[in-house]
Amino acid sequence: MTEMEYTKLGDTGLEVSRLCLGCMNFGSDREWMMGDEEASVELIGRAIDSGINFLDTANVYSQGESEEIVGRAIESYDREELVIATKVFGQMGEGPNKQGLSRKHIIDQAEASLDRLGTDYIDLYQIHRWDETTPIEETLDALDYLVETGKVRYVGASTMMGWQFTKALYESDINDYRRFVSMQPEYNLVDRHEEENVLPVCADQNVGVIPWSPLAGGFLTGKYDRDTDPDEGRAATDEHTHERFTEENWAVLDEVRAIADEKDVTPAQVSLAWLLHKDVVDSPILGPRSLDHLEENLAALDVSLSADEMERLEAPKQPVWSRARGDL
Repeated sequence: MTEMEYTKLGDTGLEVSRLCLGCMNFGSDREWMMGDEEASVELIGRAIDSGINFLDTANVYSQGESEEIVGRAIESYDREELVIATKVFGQMGEGPNKQGLSRKHIIDQAEASLDRLGTDYIDLYQIHRWDETTPIEETLDALDYLVETGKVRYVGASTMMGWQFTKALYESDINDYRRFVSMQPEYNLVDRHEEENVLPVCADQNVGVIPWSPLAGGFLTGKYDRDTDPDEGRAATDEHTHERFTEENWAVLDEVRAIADEKDVTPAQVSLAWLLHKDVVDSPILGPRSLDHLEENLAALDVSLSADEMERLEAPKQPVWSRARGDL
């Protein structure tokens, strides 16, 4: 049985499991989500029992349904042993002040998330995107208030341009606001653009990195093939996943499959192991939709990759940043 490993998140003293349970699938907003609360609660329980103490959700995931499911799932566990992360930014209703990073929206949504999660505090409260219409100082001041009042323990960020994240860290330093301790970038073997954007900032500033989409929307599991058009799975309905079907990415997957065969493991395990071997990465965010997927992902902790194997996996693709990636 795979034994869970733990690490500090960034330069904090907070210990998180080396794999984080992503909770976007626990809802019914999209057809590729689980749409089954009982099965979702069971999966969350299995993850915690396996040693995962880090759970990541967001207010917009199925418009709060994911947070509610997580809240019910953790009721029987020791809250102090869990690190619960959620996010704010997206639209949570009609009319003004229902989205963004204004002081009002942040504080209103923090209270709503606390209610849905059934907890007194959020361990890691993250801005889901950069808000170009709100001064970053206002956003940081609101997050600082939530920490001061005990409703939030740490603050983090997700998916933005490197200069934006650098500006936020600078404003925190000069104004004595709570600093972002973590960043959630899209990062996997075929989506390596962040190596030319925000990851160097994280490495320089000792910010924890918790990558989302570590398996590229299922592409790196090897379940898709060059010559067939997907009629099921996320790629069948999700345009971003289908956009990964390029010859360059298939070349990466060829190498993933080859190394998986050599080691008698799965492509998903090799892909996750690659992330776990990157010094800048703290805890990739898993997105299992079944207990079997969870067990397969957990076993990635046992996969060791040599420097030569890491080079083989990275060789087919050169990381490139483009402004469009920041809008994902």
